[in-house]
Amino acid sequence: MRVHFIAIGGSAMHNLAIALKLKGYHVTGSDDEIFEPSLSRLKKHGLLPKYQGWNPNAITTQIDAIVLGMHARADNPELLKAKELGIKIYSYPEYLFEQARHKTRIVVGGSHGKTTITSMIMHVLKHLNYRFDYMVGAQLKGFDNMVSFSDDSTLAVFEGDEYLTSPIDPRPKFHVYQPNIAIISGISWDHINVFPTFEIYRQQFARFIECIEPNGTIIYYADDPEVCNVVEANPRTDIKRIPYRTHPFEITNGTCKLITNGTSIDLMVFGKHNMQNISAALTACKAIGVSDSQFYEAIANFEGAAKRLQLLAQNSTTSVYLDFAHSPSKVKATIEAVKQQNPNRRLVICFELHTYSSLTKEFLNQYNGTLVGADTAYVFYDPQAVEMKKLPYLEPTDVLKSFGSPTPNIFINSNELIETLLKQSWNNTNLIVMTSGNFAGVDLQHLADKIVV
Repeated sequence: MRVHFIAIGGSAMHNLAIALKLKGYHVTGSDDEIFEPSLSRLKKHGLLPKYQGWNPNAITTQIDAIVLGMHARADNPELLKAKELGIKIYSYPEYLFEQARHKTRIVVGGSHGKTTITSMIMHVLKHLNYRFDYMVGAQLKGFDNMVSFSDDSTLAVFEGDEYLTSPIDPRPKFHVYQPNIAIISGISWDHINVFPTFEIYRQQFARFIECIEPNGTIIYYADDPEVCNVVEANPRTDIKRIPYRTHPFEITNGTCKLITNGTSIDLMVFGKHNMQNISAALTACKAIGVSDSQFYEAIANFEGAAKRLQLLAQNSTTSVYLDFAHSPSKVKATIEAVKQQNPNRRLVICFELHTYSSLTKEFLNQYNGTLVGADTAYVFYDPQAVEMKKLPYLEPTDVLKSFGSPTPNIFINSNELIETLLKQSWNNTNLIVMTSGNFAGVDLQHLADKIVV
């Protein structure tokens, strides 16, 4: 099987390319720019394109399928050549579905928590020696790649992103996977560039339920009114509805513990939002036959996914965390988690506005009140990122007003922000760096190490 990837350097695309090569496929690809870690990982597996850019002459009838990444444009010359030759063209999620078409598919959707819930399910299944396919949006300990397929598995676990499928297919990705077991962890407006109103965004989750296979299951967070409204309003009578809530827990001497059947289980993750994630993962695992005792034994040593409240560095009085939080609901949940875990320590927040939504003046008011719990807050955005996304110039005063109380300090120069962070005292103080970007190239691990030295 010969498969060619247009825009192979994407974070998701390069993982799929590697997975197919490991499965024995002949894989090629192209891209006009490839950054780390995709570059090194593609090179390691012999998949790094020899030349940068697009080469329509590389598209021949010897290719069985094209996988088209979101980074490519609809007028990409390789895409046009593939269409001319009649080669089958798949989006990234369409190809995932084709690989798992005849398997039981668990698809985790929601505005927040989907990466962690997916990772928890994967961790438990691996601990129990299940054979399964998977796709997840973050690196996870014990898994070399973020995508994997095998011919002898009967189960697939996919993270279900609501963003668009490809430049030529405007469907949200999670509509493509047709789950047997679907999860909705929460609904909180995001991706304003694609879903300009909350109602339009909300409709995508209603349609997600319509995509569930006949006689399938929807597992949903029962304490989110928006989720409940969407699930309960759906007229389907063939699907099973299973609500879940926050798993009982307690914090003792800085350790988060699950409470079950009168006993406690020490965890390596913390935060109320993670107790909700655990409850979702438990419910999904039980739906495929995993027992409570098997789940709890496995989840006790789950360390979390990369960039999801990831501990970068610590000493006896300070911990520095990195979190992928960027939407308002994620920012709020992350702050609450760390504050609850260490209530006697000061908390400093360093938050980068990076996504299309967070850099849009019309959306910024969604962040009002999200920094409650922080003792000091710094908000950074790169004017160059605003320009690259072709958005109107964003005034620092507009950003300042949008967050409300506590009032953050606004920075548009990353060097000035780092200098400010390094000058302050970190005794009995925690720091959370929240971003889906890279703070204009700042080495965040180096920063964390310097803070706790």
